[in-house]
Amino acid sequence: MNPPQPPAANPRRRVAFFGSPAWAVPVLEALHRHHQVLLVVTQPDKPAGRGLELTPCPVARRAAELGLRLEKPARLKKNAEFLEQLRALDLDVAVTAAYGKILPPELLELPRYGFLNLHPSDLPKYRGPAPVQWTLINGDTQTAVSIMRTDAGMDTGPIVSKFYTSVGPDETALELSERLRDKGIELLLEALGKLEHLALTPQPAQGTHAPMLEKEDGRIVWERPASAIYNRHRGVQPWPGSWFELPGGSASRLDTGGSASRLELPGKRVRVLSMRPVEGRGEVGVVLGVDSSGITVATGEGAILLQQVQPEGKKPMPAADWARGARIGVGSRLG
Repeated sequence: MNPPQPPAANPRRRVAFFGSPAWAVPVLEALHRHHQVLLVVTQPDKPAGRGLELTPCPVARRAAELGLRLEKPARLKKNAEFLEQLRALDLDVAVTAAYGKILPPELLELPRYGFLNLHPSDLPKYRGPAPVQWTLINGDTQTAVSIMRTDAGMDTGPIVSKFYTSVGPDETALELSERLRDKGIELLLEALGKLEHLALTPQPAQGTHAPMLEKEDGRIVWERPASAIYNRHRGVQPWPGSWFELPGGSASRLDTGGSASRLELPGKRVRVLSMRPVEGRGEVGVVLGVDSSGITVATGEGAILLQQVQPEGKKPMPAADWARGARIGVGSRLG
């Protein structure tokens, strides 16, 4: 009787990787360890810093460090030269993770087994560029990470695999997105090992959209319940962050003729770096208390304790220290 044979190692696939932000760097590194990454595709360099110098994205920098071939096409549609480059690689598969561009149908057809996408949500829930953020903003207590085969729609392709997990009550978007990504890498590597035999589950046509966050999404609306304000705070980390504006004031101004006029002063923006819901009741947006733990502010339901803040143009500081310097006390209105 022949002795049992050890299982065959997973084949090394010929892979192209499409990704851009720092979140996607560990995905590239895992592919590089286990497969043959023939091409890395990222967003073009963008102006950054005070000098607005063109700066490569994190995935582009890491690809260069690993000595991988790198392309940064400004557009994918009707880009015959780029399509020919990809076709010549004879790819088994391409992988996307937060690339940031829609892939045209002619591109999706080139790899032998198509494109696989790592998406940190329970598809078809939260299709789009900010799934983790909206998961937290909406107060969901469970989510998932999905591996799907990309089609021409916005995150509408069939599901290859999915992993469900509870959402921690204090998890931020940064923490949850990294946890989902790391589990997604495991699922992705499993899928690459069985490309020839993937079981694909079509998604429902209807789903929900998770649009890119804007600066205004971080504004604290004191009329909301404290729990909703806290969930939004978790969802908008690290950008745009939570913030409010102190009401502006007015001052007298003399013109060249000696006539006095009133000058309206703009409000000052204050970032809130840490907060938590607490018990409390009062007029919405009004300070209920200030002590060493922070500033307690009434909301539409309950209250929020501001623990650490960063006033406009200043460094982060304990909220109580800011309150003393800004003469914020019981009865002061924030926003």
